[in-house]
Amino acid sequence: MEKEQLERMASILGDPSRMKMLWALLDGRAYTATELSIVADASRQSTSMHLGKLVEAGLLKVNSQGRHKYYSFATQEIAYAIEAMSALAPKPATPHATKPEPVKYCRTCYDHMAGLTGVKLFDRLIALNYILLENDKLCITETGKSFFEEFGIEAGLLTQRRPFLRPCLDWSERRFHLAGSLGNALLKKMLEDDWVRRMPNSRALVITATGKQGFWKQLQMEI
Repeated sequence: MEKEQLERMASILGDPSRMKMLWALLDGRAYTATELSIVADASRQSTSMHLGKLVEAGLLKVNSQGRHKYYSFATQEIAYAIEAMSALAPKPATPHATKPEPVKYCRTCYDHMAGLTGVKLFDRLIALNYILLENDKLCITETGKSFFEEFGIEAGLLTQRRPFLRPCLDWSERRFHLAGSLGNALLKKMLEDDWVRRMPNSRALVITATGKQGFWKQLQMEI
């Protein structure tokens, strides 16, 4: 990226109102300008200006449905970048015995699982030799393919154009969790099987009793 482009992107992302809008979109849903104006605590005119800049910069896309326009990330990579940028913020010291707040314990990061649980899942998949991490790049093992297929993940994901596996830096844990098509498929499967449930008006996920049993039975993970 040329210096001028980098400076322009830094200027766009440096505005607090725009960052609040981008942060809100990390829950994977599309929002109207009115909804984003509430999130950013900005006027409609100001919100329109901010959204225009974000769309022009290629960070957001807009889709019309009826009388409404809905804004969302232009690509998954932008969502991952926003999550990773948040890891630059100073991490407050907390007692080890204190359980993290729900959004830090288990949450969605755009379309996959994040937080302490997401990081534990990532580490466990590596420990079981289902995925391999080398030079910040992931690959799936033959053992992993068998496991995921038995778990209910379609092998056809391997042929998708979207990256099948990728590490995503977790903002609260400062370590990787699993993103890409596989991360998305795992979250969908866990929602369908009632391992986790979405909390209303939040990115936080609640792990159910079924989920705790499932994590232990399938992965020997104590949640």
